[in-house]
This record gives sequence, C-alpha cells and structure tokens, in this order.
Amino acid sequence: MGRILRYLAMIVVVSAVAVAGYFWVQGREPTDGAFTLVDVVRGEITEKAVAVGQIEPRLQFHVKSKISGIVQRCYVEVGGSVDAGDPLFEIEPDPTPIELVEAERQVEASQSAFNRAQAAWNRTTELSREGIISSDEVDAARETIELARIALDRAHDSLTLLREGRLANRGRKLESIIRAPAAGIVLARRVNPGDPVVPLTSYQEGTELATVADMSDLIFKGTVDEIDVGRLGVGLPARLKIGALPDVEVSGRLSRIAPQAIDRDNAKLFEVEIEIDRADDVLLRAGYSANADLVIREKRDILMIPERLVEFDGPEGARFVEVPGETPGAEPVKVEIETGLSDGLNIEVKSGLEEGDRVIQRPPRDVLG
Repeated sequence: MGRILRYLAMIVVVSAVAVAGYFWVQGREPTDGAFTLVDVVRGEITEKAVAVGQIEPRLQFHVKSKISGIVQRCYVEVGGSVDAGDPLFEIEPDPTPIELVEAERQVEASQSAFNRAQAAWNRTTELSREGIISSDEVDAARETIELARIALDRAHDSLTLLREGRLANRGRKLESIIRAPAAGIVLARRVNPGDPVVPLTSYQEGTELATVADMSDLIFKGTVDEIDVGRLGVGLPARLKIGALPDVEVSGRLSRIAPQAIDRDNAKLFEVEIEIDRADDVLLRAGYSANADLVIREKRDILMIPERLVEFDGPEGARFVEVPGETPGAEPVKVEIETGLSDGLNIEVKSGLEEGDRVIQRPPRDVLG
C-alpha cells in the first residue's frame, strides 16, 4: 500500500512540473532563433484614394419624338455611327378617332370665323371708301381678319399633320422622320417597327426611341468615400483599372468633385469625374466597370519596411524598430528611426536604417482564453 502511495505522489509531482514548464514556455519571450528578419529595401510608396465607378461618354442624348404614332421604319442599329441630321426613325401618325374629329371640327370653326371676319372686312373697306368710318376701325378690322387667317392655317396644319405626319410650313418642311440631333454612336435602340410612340410635350416625357453618344470623348464617373474626399483636389493624377481589361492601365486626371454627398448603403459618398487620357491602342466601351486610384502623394526609390514592424510612441512620438544584437545570441536592440510616407502596408524610412539592414519581426504571441 505504501509503495502505491509513493508512486501516486511521484506522478502528481511530475505532472505539476510539466504543467509549470508548459506555462513558462508559453509566457516567456521568444528566443533569437524564433525571430524573422526582414530586409530594409528600396521601393515606391503611393498614398491614394480609391474611386469605384464606370466608363461613360461625356455627351449622350436621348432621342424622342414630338408627334405620336407608330414606328414605321428604323434606319439605325445599335453600334451604328450617325451624323447630325441623319434619319433615325419614321413615325406613322396614328391619331385616335377623337383627335381626328376634334381637328376637323377646329378647321370648320376656324373657317367659319374667317368667313365672318372676311365679310366684316369687306363692309369695312366699303364704308372706309365712303368716308363713313375712321382709320382706327379699319385697322381693327384688318387685325381681326389676319388673326382669323392665322387660326385657320394652324387648324389646317394640325389636321394635315394628324393625317399625313408631315407638312410644309413657312418654307420649312416638317415631317415624321426623326433625325439625329448630333453625331455619335447609337448605344441603344428602344423601339422596333410597330411600337407605339408617345410624343414629348411639356407635361409628359415621351417615349425614348434611342440613345446616341459621342464615344470619342469618354470619362470615368464614380464615387469616393467621405473619409478620403478631404485629401483630394482637382488635377490629381489617376490610374484606372478596368474590369474587362485586366492587363490594361489607363491614366487620367481628376476633373470634378461633387460639392454634396449622396447616401448609398448607409454610407456617405461623393461623386467624382476623371478625364481619361486618349490611348489609341486601347478600345474603351461605355459601361465598363472600373476602379480609379487617385494618387495623392507618391515617392519612388526610397527605403521602406513593413509598417507592422514599427513601434509608435504616441501619434507624434518616436518610432522604433528592433534589430539583431551585435553578436549571435545577444538580445535585440531597439533603434529609433524617422519615418515618412505610408500606404498602410509599407512605411518610408528617412533615417536610422540603411539599405540591406535587417529588422526583427517577432512571431505572434499565443493568447490563452
């Protein structure tokens, strides 16, 4: 029985020593052999803000009709090039019975009013020759018949336009063919032959027939987070990375920053525009998604190390790194350095280290819960 108790006591002692040794090993500083040495190298650091958006034409316009009807013919296809004045669509008038009846009744009413004005004018001229009425009454009668003639012409024009879709008025031919207001590329065609068309008026937007844009002048439109917008200024260089062209980098310059933020997904964003530098060897298309790096500051051929290796003594305090001791096995030595530009990953070393020096990177310490 006594021998068993001695064995149990020895087991307890050995276990306690093992547990104590484990916690001592976990809590002690790592030895020199566990350090990782990182070289001080030369490179470049860029402080930048990122804008997210897409490529868009600077000038694009939506083609609409000023008359109602049915699309009879389409002269263009998506991707086609047009010049100012080229025909795009032909609209065949399709008035409702009520519109046609009202136009005919308006012609009849205007004709009746003109006939009355003509009769009154004839009487006025006769009385004027006899010297019975004054010149003011003659002028009033002349104005009445002129207004009646204008109203009659307008009523005839409205009826002709409803029936035929075209008319000749004051030497200018008005017709139902919709023409391009400016040169460009057809980005979208919204209608096909047979589709109805609602006209553009002061109280309705009208049917969009097509979208035409000048594809020779493209810009980047995107948004920047409010955290970064305070560091931006018009004229900053930009580098665009286009999702559809991963191997191509397009340059440009920041041309506009919106004065007011917009809310999107519970975040405050500012809209920006970037002038894209012309590159003949790169074919850009409207709608390409892209990210733009707005270069705030950039330094090349400078000494740098990973920023995670630097110990900061307060926001404006000294900066330190650890370097190996002079002899093998010696404790690491803290060295004060002067830092400069940082991009969040690497930081510039202005003084305190030389190219080729090695900085200690300690392994992460295990944290027991």
